[in-house]
Amino acid sequence: MKHIVAAGVVLLASAVSSVASAERSYISIVGSSTVYPFSTVVAERFGKASGFKTPKVESTGTGGGLKLFCSGVGEATPDITNASRPIKDSEKQLCASNGVKEIVEVTIGYDGIVLANAASSPRMELSVKDIFLALAKVVPSADGKSLIENPYKTWKDVNPALPNVAIKVMGPPPTSGTRDAFAELAMEGGCSQIPMIKEMKATNEEKFKAVCMGVREDGAYIEAGENDNLIVQKLGADPESFGIFGYSFLEQNADKVQGSKINGVEPTFDAIVAAEYPVSRSLYFYVKKAHVGVIPGIQEYLAEFTSAKAMGEEGYLADKGMIPLTEADRAKVEASTKALQTIGM
Repeated sequence: MKHIVAAGVVLLASAVSSVASAERSYISIVGSSTVYPFSTVVAERFGKASGFKTPKVESTGTGGGLKLFCSGVGEATPDITNASRPIKDSEKQLCASNGVKEIVEVTIGYDGIVLANAASSPRMELSVKDIFLALAKVVPSADGKSLIENPYKTWKDVNPALPNVAIKVMGPPPTSGTRDAFAELAMEGGCSQIPMIKEMKATNEEKFKAVCMGVREDGAYIEAGENDNLIVQKLGADPESFGIFGYSFLEQNADKVQGSKINGVEPTFDAIVAAEYPVSRSLYFYVKKAHVGVIPGIQEYLAEFTSAKAMGEEGYLADKGMIPLTEADRAKVEASTKALQTIGM
């Protein structure tokens, strides 16, 4: 009976492979808007030089991409999803429940998240505590004994040293990995400096997380979608607004926008590499191992992306604003990706 079942599984896998090969001859990539520009550059170069079709890359946000990626195995589902944060346990569970049980994680480099405004406006100097108090849904009351709906209307309300300008920040939606990372690194980093909230972590970590990462919904924070270039354009039209996006978009638009100093550190390439800039993170993509050898070109695409010429310290992705891994770390990633090492599920 075991042999019969095993044979059936092989036949089923073969059928799925045949369908995938017959109906889709290109790599399908979804996910993070931050990783999207890097993935697109690799896809275009790969398509021109490899003999394979150019991969189709879509910007769906990290959360949206992982939802699509984890929806199942087969040509109707993506082969790769880009992510600006690590995959969550809940997403691993979703993948496993839909038959996606072998996933290869590829770390591609680093990125900083900036709070930027128009280059023609004064540069802001903020602490992570300022950021939390400006954008949190609830904040401590004046006496510090309770939490209240955020009453702050201007940056000066948050901190007397800041300008008397209305708080107006455009940023990504909840499905975005940039939003997740910003909430964890900046918002939680800031609320941890407030004694009454910090004490909450020891007694009720779930409430602590909800308070620290809850973003106000009264119009001060504006969900601007997954298109970071659109945020950059809007900042030029409104010099009193701020936008949240990845460092690469700042570097590419340095004539139009500037990054605020956070905890006294300006978002620069060197500050992010040195881990001095407080709002920085790793970037990833995830590969569905079941599609390797079925959808043509996946292994070759992985080899191109992890090569020194692409994501090395002098690679073409660094020219596009990605903060590269050290050469030793890149070589390890290249080797583990070539071996298709999978993550624990």
